[in-house]
Amino acid sequence: MFDGKSKVRSEVIAAATKEALQRRGVELIDIAKIVYEMQAPYNEELQLEQCVDSVVNVLKKRELQHAILVGIELDELCEQGKLSTPLQEIVESDEGLFGVDETIALGAVFTYGSIAVTTFGHLDKNKVGIINDLDTKKGNKVHTFLDDLVASVASCAAARIAHRSRDLDEAGLTFEDVKDAAK
Repeated sequence: MFDGKSKVRSEVIAAATKEALQRRGVELIDIAKIVYEMQAPYNEELQLEQCVDSVVNVLKKRELQHAILVGIELDELCEQGKLSTPLQEIVESDEGLFGVDETIALGAVFTYGSIAVTTFGHLDKNKVGIINDLDTKKGNKVHTFLDDLVASVASCAAARIAHRSRDLDEAGLTFEDVKDAAK
């Protein structure tokens, strides 16, 4: 039992977040593919590995980690029938007027500015990549929160790339230059 006096260490939270995503069938490459789709039209040198790196980096943010852990926990509790009525039925059916799932995910997006917010809106509406698989409830799992959380991570990672691209451009560099320098 947690004693309430010490803090939960960052690496524990990070590991729990990655494990929770994997447990729910979401791999970092799945999110990176969405990031690539969002950013490739604006950056012809962009590589999928840079998108994976961006996903890894945004998953270091506590706001995202906490949102993911809370959302996945609620999805799993719902699958087990452990939410009280009527919340159980609302989450289980992913009721259209239930906006708490988007609110939690959107709260984490604000860390990366307006580009992340607009990208989140696009992904929430268009259900790109694995977001669509999660939203359409393939199998017996509840993903009421997870589809929005994946959109949140992808939005933040895409915004991070957009900001880095602008910084590199202003420095007269490209992602390719940075990649070559890392070798």
